[in-house]
Amino acid sequence: MFDWDDLRFFSTFVREGSLAAAARSLAVEHATVARRIASLEAALDLKLVDRRGRVYELTTDGVRVGEFAEHMSSTSFALQRFAGGEHDRIEGEVVISSPPAFLATLVAPHIGTLRERYPGLQVRLVGSKSIASLTRKETDLALLYARPEEAQVVARHLADLPLALYASEDYLASHEREAYVYIGYDQSMEQSPHQQWLRQYLAGRELTITSNDLRVQASAAAGDGGVVLLPAFLAREYRLKRLQGCEVALTLPVWLAYHEDLRSAAKIRAVLDVLIECLTSPDAL
Repeated sequence: MFDWDDLRFFSTFVREGSLAAAARSLAVEHATVARRIASLEAALDLKLVDRRGRVYELTTDGVRVGEFAEHMSSTSFALQRFAGGEHDRIEGEVVISSPPAFLATLVAPHIGTLRERYPGLQVRLVGSKSIASLTRKETDLALLYARPEEAQVVARHLADLPLALYASEDYLASHEREAYVYIGYDQSMEQSPHQQWLRQYLAGRELTITSNDLRVQASAAAGDGGVVLLPAFLAREYRLKRLQGCEVALTLPVWLAYHEDLRSAAKIRAVLDVLIECLTSPDAL
């Protein structure tokens, strides 16, 4: 009989596509992943990967076992969602993931209201620039700027988030438009719609200040560092002034998503109601 944990490691390797990526996902050394795969091969008496140094490629048997592993993982996560949903009780932990700036400014201030209504809840807020998996139970609820592509996920379009160019009032008063410098994301966020719009707007000009965190960018602009592309809620928080002639640069859709297995869970419905109430108010975004 094989070790179920070996199968979990192999399933992660298949999903992530490499030893290094699987090791990062599992928070272990890549040698541990390799050892677990070898243990599963021995238990099944099958060759699952072709080894070329640290590069592993799935064999035909490996592909098929990977499919079985994915089905079994999905069933396991479904059971966890069912058990964790505690369907009739509004208590226990609910995990909410979101881009960090959105989470800190628009979600976190309302958690006190949620706890007052439902003191049996524990809320874990996870700020993440990547999309947490609802299927693999990395989160219970996700606020996203793109509709999730995972199967069996329920998604509601809450609103459209407007972004524009902002700077401090002192910066705008002391600089001519031709002399403006710009603040944006670093290379880790180069493919985001936000950064792509800014690159097109700059037409080859370089960013002077970069950060992977939108709040850091807003803070730099508040300190007279330059012009930054921000959602209105962050500009208000940092008391920034919108550039004339740039009413709305682009809009990003805001989606609220959860796995359909949690649709009837009372604690999920309770959190959903509060989030929708807060985020769809006229002045929220």
